[in-house]
Amino acid sequence: MWIGACTSSIGSWMQNLAQSWLIYTLTDSKFLLALDQVLNGLPIFLFSLFGGVLADRIDRRHVLLGSQFVQMGCAFIMTVLVATHAVHVWHILTLSCIAGFAQAFGGPAYAALIPTLVDKEDMPNAIALNSIQFNVAVTVGPALGGLALHNLGQTWCFLLNGLSFIGPIVSLSMITARFLPVKTGESIMTSMKQGFAFIRRQGAMEVLIVLAFCMTFLAVPARTFLPVYARDIFHKGAETLALFVSLSGLGSIVGALTVAALGNVQNKGKIALTMLICLGAAMAGFALSTSITASCLMLFLFGGAMIGAFTMVSSLVQLITPNEMRGRVMSVYNCAFRGGMPMGNLLSGWLVPMFTAPVVLGLNGLLLIAMALWFLLVHRKVAAL
Repeated sequence: MWIGACTSSIGSWMQNLAQSWLIYTLTDSKFLLALDQVLNGLPIFLFSLFGGVLADRIDRRHVLLGSQFVQMGCAFIMTVLVATHAVHVWHILTLSCIAGFAQAFGGPAYAALIPTLVDKEDMPNAIALNSIQFNVAVTVGPALGGLALHNLGQTWCFLLNGLSFIGPIVSLSMITARFLPVKTGESIMTSMKQGFAFIRRQGAMEVLIVLAFCMTFLAVPARTFLPVYARDIFHKGAETLALFVSLSGLGSIVGALTVAALGNVQNKGKIALTMLICLGAAMAGFALSTSITASCLMLFLFGGAMIGAFTMVSSLVQLITPNEMRGRVMSVYNCAFRGGMPMGNLLSGWLVPMFTAPVVLGLNGLLLIAMALWFLLVHRKVAAL
């Protein structure tokens, strides 16, 4: 399953790079560049709660397989549109939205499936290793995408992404573990309310979910606007964009390996908040950098700190949650985590043309530092975990 998920993630990042470059070259619009990410993330924010209920009611493998088939179909449609020179921006935005809808149901199912495959004490390692496969893709995908974009053209980036979904589909078909939910006559709304009630009963859970939202709201725009830095600030091409994304991903791999090596360490809350301070500092440093070398270093640190904070927070949520509630709780977490992305991108996409990318992203970095210090020194529910 790890190899299948890694293959799919590599293909998705290849397409993500090609798609961002395609939108920016077609429109020269920073707002549309952000809007593409918004439309991909908005269905996740709106429908993840329903996806979580579904993940607690039927076999999670089936939900994941459906999600993979829909995303594969979107990639192949993009391949045809680009190959026939019939692609328009509205095609790209629509398919991003459809793929996001599939991820809204696949995300909670995937997050809930992982802990059923490992023992509880190994969960932090499993989550960290799962983060490694994602960030191997973040490193390798843009690098391969940059090569494919430069040497083969955009069509191949979309085609290879479509083919990459064969790996996880085969892997999911081979998994023997099954989740057999208890039959219930409760409505979807009742099941959702039970998930919210569980979160309210757990003192730190609400804070962890708020923290997840704020992290993605403030940090993810740094990756979204990398094409702006590559083309407009450093006056380079797609190869520089691939370098930036790959170094961020390489830092994420190092961060994930570090978390995996720590294992089931104590003081996860304090470690997460410390990583959040480092994340804000690296983001602000990148935003204000005028040197490609310094920017690459800041992006490496940014990737490591981001995955360290995200993995620790995700581990805490998984460890607190019982298996029968996991789909619903993880859907709320996924809704907050993924919902921060489109909202942050939308706000940043509106502000960047007015105040420039360095000002907006630098301010986001400072806000991350301030938020981490608040939870570390004042509101200490997370720091106490």
